[in-house]
Amino acid sequence: MKQVVQNYKSGELALLDVPVPGCKPDGVLVRTAFSLISTGTELMKVSEAGMSMLGKARSRPDQVAKVMQSVATNGVPATYRKVMGKLDSYTPLGYSLCGVVEQVGAGIDDVKVGDLVACAGNEHALHAELNWVPKNLYTPVPDGLAPRHAAFGTVGSIAMQGVRQGEPQLGEVALVIGLGLIGQLVVQLLTASGVRVVGVDPDPARCELAERLGAVACDDPASAAVEATVAELTDGHGVDQVYLAAGGGSNQPVELAAQLSRDRGRVVDIGKCRLDLPWNAYYEKELDVRFSRSYGPGRYDPSYELEGRDYPIGYVRWTERRNLACFLDLVARGRVDVDPLISHIADFDDAVETYQSLKDGDLKAVAVLFRYPEQAVEAEAEAPSVAVPAVRRGGGASSPARAARTPVRLAFVGAGNYATSMLLPHLVGRDSVSLSTVVTTTALSAANAQRKFGFAEATTDLDAVLGDKSIDAVFVVTRHSSHAELTRRALLAGKAVFVEKPLALCEDELAGVLAAVEESGNDRIQVGFNRRFAPLLQEAKKRFGARTGPASLRYLVNAGQLQHGSWYLQQGTEGSRFAGEGGHFIDTASWLLGADPVSVYAAATAGNEDLQIVLHYPDGSTATISYVTTGAASFPKETLDLVADGKVLHLDDFVRASVHGRKKWVSSRLPKARDKGQSAELASFVKAVRTGGPMPVPLESLVATTAATLAVRAGLAGGAPVTLARPL
Repeated sequence: MKQVVQNYKSGELALLDVPVPGCKPDGVLVRTAFSLISTGTELMKVSEAGMSMLGKARSRPDQVAKVMQSVATNGVPATYRKVMGKLDSYTPLGYSLCGVVEQVGAGIDDVKVGDLVACAGNEHALHAELNWVPKNLYTPVPDGLAPRHAAFGTVGSIAMQGVRQGEPQLGEVALVIGLGLIGQLVVQLLTASGVRVVGVDPDPARCELAERLGAVACDDPASAAVEATVAELTDGHGVDQVYLAAGGGSNQPVELAAQLSRDRGRVVDIGKCRLDLPWNAYYEKELDVRFSRSYGPGRYDPSYELEGRDYPIGYVRWTERRNLACFLDLVARGRVDVDPLISHIADFDDAVETYQSLKDGDLKAVAVLFRYPEQAVEAEAEAPSVAVPAVRRGGGASSPARAARTPVRLAFVGAGNYATSMLLPHLVGRDSVSLSTVVTTTALSAANAQRKFGFAEATTDLDAVLGDKSIDAVFVVTRHSSHAELTRRALLAGKAVFVEKPLALCEDELAGVLAAVEESGNDRIQVGFNRRFAPLLQEAKKRFGARTGPASLRYLVNAGQLQHGSWYLQQGTEGSRFAGEGGHFIDTASWLLGADPVSVYAAATAGNEDLQIVLHYPDGSTATISYVTTGAASFPKETLDLVADGKVLHLDDFVRASVHGRKKWVSSRLPKARDKGQSAELASFVKAVRTGGPMPVPLESLVATTAATLAVRAGLAGGAPVTLARPL
C-alpha cells in the first residue's frame, strides 16, 4: 500500500510503498476514502523538517534538553546514533480521515466490515491507504453524511474541545483570533451554541468566509473596527471568551486578547502561538487562561487510546471519542457546515505535489482533502515459593541444519528505538549475517528499518516469516508483554531466538516457553543480558581473578524517573519496570559470582519507588541490588562493587573500572562511549547459530535469572525471603 511520509532530517516528502498493517485485537483495519490535511499542524511540521539542524534545535528546545541528558547518561556515540536514527527516518503525516472498515479485530462489536467510520490520531489516522485504528479512536459515521465531510472529524473534535474549555453561555460574545481551519470551526460551534462571534485574521478572504459561516463581524487584528465592534456588542465591557486559534511567533494574539476581554474573561489557547503574557494586562483583569489539549479527555492516555478503556460518562462526559461522534452529528444535522471550508481535493497519488504547493504558497487553502482510489485489496490475515522451572529438552528437531560458512539469515520482529540504535547497527555489514526480513505491526516502522539497514523484505505477516525455512534466527524486540509468546512460537518453528529482556513477565509465560523447548527439542535461546559481555567488565573480572571465599556484591542502579507517557508505565499490560529490566542486573551479579541465586529478599519504599533486592548464592555469597528511581540525573546510572578475599572490584558506569588487592589496576577512562556489551553479545549469538555451537549463556541460567526477577514481586508481597526451589 502507499503512505505519505517525510524524512525529518532532509525534509524529503515521499509517497512510499509500505506493508499493509496487521489487524490487531481491539481495533479495526480501515481503508481510507478521504483524509484531511491540517494546513496548520502538518505544514508546521513540514516547514520544521526543511530547517537546518540548528533551526530544528531552536524550534524544539524540549528535545534538545532530552538529548543533553542522554549524552550524560549514555555517552555521545550512543546518543548520536539514537538521535540520527530518529531524524533520518520516515515519519508519518495525517491524523483525520474517513474510511470503510475492511477487517475487524477481536473484541470489537460496535462496527462490522463495510461500515463507514471517522478516525483520529497521529499514529492511526494517517495519510495511508490502510490504517489500523484502536476502538476509542474511531466512531461510526451517521447515515447520510458524506465521507469527505466525515473526514473533518478530528479537527472538528479539536475545535470542539477548545470551545468546551471556554464554557460558552447563551448570549455571550466571543473573539476568535486566527480564522484558519480550526478557527472557522470554532466560529461555527460557538454560533451553534448561541454565542455571538467576532473574528480576526489578516487574510480578508478568511474573514469573509467566517462571516458567511456565522460570525457577526471579522477584520484584520490591527483594524480599529474590531475594537469598535466588540464595544458595541458588549456595551463596552469586552468579550466573555477569547479563542487563540493562531500560530506563529507573534505575541500580538495574547496582547489583543487582554485588550478586548472583559474583567475576569476566559482566554483559551487552541493553536500554537507565542504566549508571552503581558502581566499587568492579565493581572488587572484577572483573566482566566486555559489550554485545550487536542481532541479531549483520553488524549495521550495509552490505556484509553490503545487499550480501549473508556472513562465513565458520569465522571467524564466528553471524551475524545464522544467529541468525535458529537461533531459528526452536528455536521450531519446541518448545524456545522464544512463544505465551504474545502479549498481543494487532490488525488492521493498527487500527495507530494500537493504538500509542496501548500508549502510554497502556490495553493492557498483552508482545508485540503486527499481522495483515495477505490480498489479492492485483500486484507492481511490475522495471526491466528517460586520454583525455578525445570528445563526439559524433547526429542523434536531443533534449528534447521545449515551450512556453517553461509551467512546467518536473520529476521527481526520489532524495529523500535532499541533495535535500531543498539542492535541493528552492530549487525549491519557483518559478512556472517544476512538481514532477511523485518516484521512490525505498523507499516512505516518496517519500511524505515528496511531502508536504513538493508533488510531484503519488510512485512507485517509474522506467520510467513516463521514459516520461512531459510531464516535461521529470529530477534524478538517488541514490547515486554509479547516476548514470551513470540519466543514460544519461534522455538516451535525451529528458529534460534534472540529475545530482548525480559524473557517472561510471569511464571505461566516462563512455563510456556519451556514447554515449547520440551515439545520441539529446540533450546536455542539467548536473552539480551548484554552487560556480562561488556569488554571493560570482562577485563575487570579477569584482573580480579579467582576467589576462594564467599563474596559480597553491591550494585546501585540509578534508574531515574520515566517520562510521562512511557509505555514502561503500563504495568497492567507490560509488567513492572523492574520486571522489565531487572534481569540485566541479576544476570550480571550471577555471572560475576559464578552461580545462580537460591533465594531472593525484596523490600521497597512507599509506592515501590525504590527497591532493595538481596540475592543469596550457594556458596554463601550475597548480592544487593539497589534499584532506585528518585536519585539525581547527574549521578552515574550503574555503579558496582565486588568484595572478596581481600580484593575489591569497582565499576563506574561502564566508563572506568578498577581492582584493588595485592596489586592495583585501574582502567583508562573510555574516551568515546560506554560499551555495555551489545556488540560482543551479538557476535557470540551469531557465531553460535552459524557453527551450531552452544548458546552464549546456558538456558538454565537464563531461566534462573528470569525466575529470580519474577520472585521480587512475590517477595514484596510477602515481606519475607523467597526460596528459589531447584527442580529435582
